[in-house]
Amino acid sequence: MSKLYYSPPTDEQFNELKEKAIELWSGMGSEPSYSKEKIDSIKDVGNVEGNFMLLLAMFDSGNQAKVISKLSEETKEAIKVRMIDGGNQGYYLKMIGLW
Repeated sequence: MSKLYYSPPTDEQFNELKEKAIELWSGMGSEPSYSKEKIDSIKDVGNVEGNFMLLLAMFDSGNQAKVISKLSEETKEAIKVRMIDGGNQGYYLKMIGLW
């Protein structure tokens, strides 16, 4: 793994992923306190080091796919190259909608 996985993307890509992650957490109403805890943990996170990938890693694969389906192609590509750099295989990328 190179340093790409931990490199911040553009601010636009970071903010887009953060917005979609918060939207998904907001819609998880079965455990409101858990959702609030997750939102509170990311709402003030900045675009530094590995925070971009952290926003996605907070979700299981099914919810990662939901977040990814709402992103622009540019942001999807920024995630994809980082996941490949981090050692993820094509089958996983396909499963979450990046391949």
